[in-house]
Amino acid sequence: MDDKELKRIRIAKRIAKEFKDGSIVNLGIGMPTLVANYIPSDKQVLFHSENGFIGLGPEPDKNSIDKDIVNAGGKPVTIVKGGCFFDSSMSFSIIRGGHLDYTVLGALEVDEEGNLANYMIPGKMVPGMGGAMDLVAGARNVIIAMEHTNKNGEPKILKKCTLPLTAKGEVDIIVTELAFIRVTKKGLVLEEIAEDTTVEEVIKNTQARLEVAGNLKRF
Repeated sequence: MDDKELKRIRIAKRIAKEFKDGSIVNLGIGMPTLVANYIPSDKQVLFHSENGFIGLGPEPDKNSIDKDIVNAGGKPVTIVKGGCFFDSSMSFSIIRGGHLDYTVLGALEVDEEGNLANYMIPGKMVPGMGGAMDLVAGARNVIIAMEHTNKNGEPKILKKCTLPLTAKGEVDIIVTELAFIRVTKKGLVLEEIAEDTTVEEVIKNTQARLEVAGNLKRF
């Protein structure tokens, strides 16, 4: 397993601990889908997918793939006992009606005000915003799962987003391989750091101003 995959798993494991028992959660495509694999055994969490499911389970093994059961990114998934299927209009009624407790999405940039840019880089072809705009506006809690810096080693947590916004002021929590950061009215609060990093390293790789919590924890 390479370093990139280990980072993704670390992020997914930390986010999986954040959900309250009985929550309904939407996982975005890519890294967020890993979260379903690490839900603690003492919690019941129902996963929603905007293509028409509630009750998505972990990834199936290669011998139990059902081609008709895929998440919004087209990746094979399982359905837990009691899971249900519905059409897109019902799915987006759930999202827009405020019935999701959490949504977990990736990001290109996030800033001090909780603004999110996650769907396009100008000049590059993109398929569109997808359901992200609805999800961040409709879910009660918005969690961002992303690596702390981009491919060039530049910060992705900024004073102000430079890319086109998906939503303004909707992000609640940012989880990276280095840190757990909460978005507050006063700015970004660094509440936890990874076990193999330091506050100084997190600050060095973050453009936005961070307030370090007095009871800083590790994950």
